Amino acid sequence: MMAVAEERLLLRAGLGERARRLAESAPGWLGRRRAAALARFEERGFPTTREEAWRKTSVAPIARTAFRPADAPRDAGAAVAAASLPGSGEARIVFVNGRHVPELSSPAPAGVEALSLRGLLARDPDRLSPLLGEVLGDRGHVFADLNTALFEDGAAVLVAPGAAPAVPVHLVHVSTGGDGEPAASFPRTLVVAGRGSEATVVESYRGPGGAAYLTVPVSEALLEDGARLDHYRLQDEGDAAFHVSTFAVRQGRDTGFTDHSISLGAALSRHDLDQVFAGEGGECTLNGLFLADGTRHTDTHTRIDHAVPHCASRELYKGVLDGSARGVFDGLIVVRKGAQKTDAWQTNKNLLLSRQALVDSTPRLEILADDVKCRHGSTTGQLDPGALFYLRSRGISEAAARSLLIYAFASDLVHRLRVESLRRAVEAHLRSHLAGAREVEEALP
Repeated sequence: MMAVAEERLLLRAGLGERARRLAESAPGWLGRRRAAALARFEERGFPTTREEAWRKTSVAPIARTAFRPADAPRDAGAAVAAASLPGSGEARIVFVNGRHVPELSSPAPAGVEALSLRGLLARDPDRLSPLLGEVLGDRGHVFADLNTALFEDGAAVLVAPGAAPAVPVHLVHVSTGGDGEPAASFPRTLVVAGRGSEATVVESYRGPGGAAYLTVPVSEALLEDGARLDHYRLQDEGDAAFHVSTFAVRQGRDTGFTDHSISLGAALSRHDLDQVFAGEGGECTLNGLFLADGTRHTDTHTRIDHAVPHCASRELYKGVLDGSARGVFDGLIVVRKGAQKTDAWQTNKNLLLSRQALVDSTPRLEILADDVKCRHGSTTGQLDPGALFYLRSRGISEAAARSLLIYAFASDLVHRLRVESLRRAVEAHLRSHLAGAREVEEALP
């Protein structure tokens, strides 16, 4: 069905014409993929709440906004400095409004190529033909189709076989807003972990408060046999921003993949993670934390596909919601026919801090094999009155007692962040948003 007129504002704002120009100027293989993605989007339009996957998240505010393409920033250094990125000790590849900024980036560690997609496609247009878009495929992700049609730049992180870089590769994405006009950017990331390699990749997305802008990132990760990849994603954008991301992962034989997803910002955010075991002996761990207050809406959809036998997956997501915020967690584990000896569990825990906050939690299992160990569960509740009373009886104020319990709930996942700069950033966010922060600082280690 053709998209209705009110849902075509984004393309009428000049992005449709830009998508066609990008398809015409791209290498043949990429041009065909761009054109096909744009055709799928124009045919389908934006998803509505009548679709099951989007039933609990309305993207009408995005569909009805005439976003224009984000401009190259006049002062990229100032924009990055304003994002208050923490720490050091990592290789940083910086992007502002979806464009690589080489003068603000640092060299990649030994054994890793961290390249601008735009530059690589210009120098060696066929190198990424068998890789870019192949992990994602055509899985019905409408915003991923928009990204494929409209991305202008991004990162290719290519880890050599057997390499074990000593420092993480941090892909820093900063949006500047649109100087009063809503702007959209579409960063793209491809990570290839070569056979037997071990690497850590961080993606962070930040932007200013008060500005309406749209970020639509797509990331793909391919783990060749024996590879290990730790992946971190921090989304901490402005209070008027929109963020809709897609992450597709394919694991080969005897691989290990760990993902840590932290969602702290944006008026409306949605993250789809689609993982597939393509070789036996794989292990996958998904950890996630989402925080929302005010009227913000955050949505996470995950899919773990046990397509082959002898693989294990672990998934733990936690949510903390306050004010009139709304959270959505939808996690699906598929165990295909013949995928025997699968070992999988999934848990979602949510903490509601007000009567108006709401979370929709839907953990799901789809099991077509018989020799498996699988379980899933979900809990949603409020702060424990007994624990509050105990802390109050020790002379701690009510605000500080509540903050300590909230911090304890979230800290299980925060402490799993092995990248120090990222862990400090999340801890700082938690402490700055907790009432009774001074007492909390004194009480916490």
